[in-house]
Amino acid sequence: MATVLVVEDDEYVRSAIIQELSRRQHAVRSAGRALDALREITQHPPDAVILDLGLPDLDGSEALKMVRSVSSVPVIVATARDNEAEIVRLLEAGADDYLVKPFSGDHLNARLDAVLRRARAASPPQIVRVGELAVDLNRREATVGGTPLTLTRREFDLLAYLAARADRVVSRKELLTEVWQQSYGDDQTIDVHLSWLRRKLGESASAPRYLHTVRGVGVMLVAPSS
Repeated sequence: MATVLVVEDDEYVRSAIIQELSRRQHAVRSAGRALDALREITQHPPDAVILDLGLPDLDGSEALKMVRSVSSVPVIVATARDNEAEIVRLLEAGADDYLVKPFSGDHLNARLDAVLRRARAASPPQIVRVGELAVDLNRREATVGGTPLTLTRREFDLLAYLAARADRVVSRKELLTEVWQQSYGDDQTIDVHLSWLRRKLGESASAPRYLHTVRGVGVMLVAPSS
């Protein structure tokens, strides 16, 4: 069983997909607009998304880009567009698979099962632990000693990236490329976010516990020695 978010503005089609997925014992959430879908993905991360391209507030291809900016959740695009170039463009933009409307329930479930198998085989540990710090990658939540940290999206992305590479020095260039998705930029942006993270972790640059700056190289997240 998986949690699936169905993003479809046509009530009849949405209802039919929900009914079919529910019959297969999946837990289903739904949205009729792109922005509602993004809110669902960030607040209630699903295991997979079925994304219609013809949404009323935002073209589905743009919605796909926005989803990819906040989540690596598997996305199956449901489209009436059977143009090969369009499908290739969507796959290159981050879709994991596609379905051309109309499609059968069996076809839908076969594609869904396939992307879920691939995602589960490739997925990293759901919770990364470094000392008393626990970072839940799926729920996008972090705690220290069981106390939740209130983090912005970028702060969480930065913390999660460093935690997954604990005990390794990560350069500012790598952070800029992998966390900010930029090939160039200002180191000050990274320093500001590190400062905010330190404050929330209960430390400072002069008295670090988790986040240690390696001058001229980058930053490293380690478990406190005491």
